Amino acid sequence: IAWVLCPPGLLECCVRCLIGAPFASLVATGLCFFGVALFCGCGHEALTGTEQLIETYFSKNYQDYEYLIDVIHAFQYFIYGTASFFFLYGALLLAEGFYTTGAVRQILGDYKTTLCGKGLSATVTGGPKGRGARGPPRAHSLQRVCQCLGKWLGHPDKFVGITYVLTVLWLLVFACSAVPVYIYFSTWTTCQSIANPSKTSASIGTLCADARMYGVLPWNAFPGKVCGANLLSVCKTSEFQMTFHLFIAAFVGAAATLVSLLTFIIATTYNFAVLKLMGRGTKF
Repeated sequence: IAWVLCPPGLLECCVRCLIGAPFASLVATGLCFFGVALFCGCGHEALTGTEQLIETYFSKNYQDYEYLIDVIHAFQYFIYGTASFFFLYGALLLAEGFYTTGAVRQILGDYKTTLCGKGLSATVTGGPKGRGARGPPRAHSLQRVCQCLGKWLGHPDKFVGITYVLTVLWLLVFACSAVPVYIYFSTWTTCQSIANPSKTSASIGTLCADARMYGVLPWNAFPGKVCGANLLSVCKTSEFQMTFHLFIAAFVGAAATLVSLLTFIIATTYNFAVLKLMGRGTKF
């Protein structure tokens, strides 16, 4: 079917492009964009929902949760910056994967690189030298652009170091994203105990969700907690259910982003090792 739909020359070109594609970087980039979008979008809305729940049920005095609102807004600005940064850095890592993989596979002789691949490989591996007294051949304009890109993209060691630091920092973000999930899960578990009093020996009126206990509100906040049937009614609201599930989705997005960063580290480390040592193995 492919031979019918595509001319032989075009089919050969497509095969070469597929062979030269950095599949690990493609998967990692898609996972990174998906994870960051999920984390940022759901996290932003979940923080807004938390603010509304605190204002409605846990404190009537604005001074009690004024600091909390400032923290929530700071996290939302952090989310905006995170989304912008990872979009640009993910695209840069994908470009590095394409360019470096082109240089790696030219070294290993798997396929004939394109003009851009040759330009980059000349930058990474030293490339062709001059032709005696006549000097170096005149470079194509596109090749010159690729050589300029290759001066930075052709050094995976830089990306390994930057991505490693980002992974360590993102581990902290991943751990922090688990905190609201734990708080909401604890509240939901308490609501289940209230809804099924036969499964607990405690009095329903003593079962509470205290925002002050988690540091969300100061200890002098009033009432600061919701107990018994009032808490059960809060858990049944759409605001609570939606916010809980949004935090879970944000946590999953943070995990997906962490996996993508680890994949980037593996791919860039391998490319750097091949370019440095000219070893052989499975190519990314």
